Amino acid sequence: MTNTQPIDDLRTEERNGLVDALARSAFETVAVLSRISAEYDLSLTQLRVLAILRDRRLRMAGLADYLGLEKSTMTGLVDRAEKRGLVERAPSETDRRAVEVYLSAAGLALADEVEVRVAAALSPVTDALTPTERRRLRALLEKTLTTPPH
Repeated sequence: MTNTQPIDDLRTEERNGLVDALARSAFETVAVLSRISAEYDLSLTQLRVLAILRDRRLRMAGLADYLGLEKSTMTGLVDRAEKRGLVERAPSETDRRAVEVYLSAAGLALADEVEVRVAAALSPVTDALTPTERRRLRALLEKTLTTPPH
C-alpha cells in the first residue's frame, strides 16, 4: 500500500458521492418536470422550448442548437407547438432567409404558469437551503452547465 492510497480512496469516495448526488438530483427534478409537463400534455422537449423562448426570439437553427436536435426534428417540434398556439414564426429582421421562433401570448402565459408550478413542486428542496446556500448552489450548477460532459 502506498502513502497515497487513503487519499485516492477518499477522492474516489468523494467523486462517487458527488456523482450519485447529481444523478439523484437530476432524477428527482426530471420526475417533477415530467409530471407537470404531462399535466399540460407537453413533452419534456416542448417544456424546454417554452423555457428557452421565454425571454428571446431564436432562429430555428439556434433553437435546434440549444436542444441538440437536427433541424428536421426541430421543424416538426415547432410545427406541433405552432398548431397548439404556443409559438409563432416570423422572418428574421436581420436575415430574410432565416425564420425566428418566439412564444405567442398563450405560450408565454403557459410558460409562466409552468414555471410557478415547477418552483412550487421543487420548493421543499430549495426551501431547505438558506438564501446563501441557494445562491451558491445556483452558481455551482451554472458553472457545471458551462462545461459540457464528455
